[in-house]
Amino acid sequence: MQPRDFSLYGAVDLGARQAAAQRRQQAAQAQSQSQPGGGGSAGAGNGTVIDVTEETFNTDVVERSRTTPVIIDLWAEWCGPCKQLSPVLEKLAAEAGGQWILAKVDVDANPQLSAALQVQSIPMVVAVLGGQLVDGFLGAMPEAQVRQWIGQVLEVAEKMGMQLANGTGQDEPGQGEPAGASAGARADARAGVPGGRADRDARGRGGPAGYGPGVPPMPAAYAEARAAMERGDLDTAAKAFEQELAANPSDPIARSGLAQVNLIRRVSGYDQARARRDAAQRPGDVEAQVRVADLELASGRIEEAFDRLLGVVRRTSGDEREQARAHLVGLFEILPPNDTQVKKARSALSALLF
Repeated sequence: MQPRDFSLYGAVDLGARQAAAQRRQQAAQAQSQSQPGGGGSAGAGNGTVIDVTEETFNTDVVERSRTTPVIIDLWAEWCGPCKQLSPVLEKLAAEAGGQWILAKVDVDANPQLSAALQVQSIPMVVAVLGGQLVDGFLGAMPEAQVRQWIGQVLEVAEKMGMQLANGTGQDEPGQGEPAGASAGARADARAGVPGGRADRDARGRGGPAGYGPGVPPMPAAYAEARAAMERGDLDTAAKAFEQELAANPSDPIARSGLAQVNLIRRVSGYDQARARRDAAQRPGDVEAQVRVADLELASGRIEEAFDRLLGVVRRTSGDEREQARAHLVGLFEILPPNDTQVKKARSALSALLF
């Protein structure tokens, strides 16, 4: 596990989703008031579990991660596996007692942030250390594997020089640990990994399923686009990717980067409530369906976005059909070409067109 360059892709200081944030706040207050003593969950009560929005992401996640590891849980109300994984993460955060913070992001309420973090499916869990993104995993995993992954995150944090609080009150090596314990062993012990790192290595196990090696920083040729994305200058980022594509038309990184920038630019201009209402009331309105497909993809609901546009292609003809087809193909560019959902949608589109 290695940290990689952390690009927010315009997530910092994006337009606020105030209505959604207010609904979550009101729901949290109602839940707190309904519990004995007016308290929330153990994690939320001591600040180890927090809800994060587009407008609070920079402060609650990026800045906080410079002193305390932050683990992001990307979820949605409609997501069944999320309801299995989130309680596990919340439990482990409460047990950690402040060693790390669990930041929960509702992808439906924060589509721009979801697009910025390149959410392809949920549940998705990643970590942020010192303002840098560390690879995580997709899907609901057993608690033991989640603990193991958290141990790896804490090990990376210690290698980066972060001083981790000990959730049991044992802040220094030697207080309840062997004097010669390594940083990795201490991290594993604090994460609750059965047997610790030595046990993993002895059995020859790697990381948990769904976890891969750290992604290297974007090549130097894209430095201008990356810097522009980080400061929210999407026009400059798009121009940089366009120039790279002009020189290398088949460059997959530049093509995907430009598609992501364009998605963020479109979504940032939508009125979500109106877009969804228009699509529901006017199923034959291609523009309305395209806007909601963008919102769905930005929030990680990839299959729903693709199915929506495939349905438009199926129901229309002529210019309207071509508009839906072209937009769908444009959304394909955001994901890796070998992505299973892209392959499935391409096959469906081919069957409709030929």
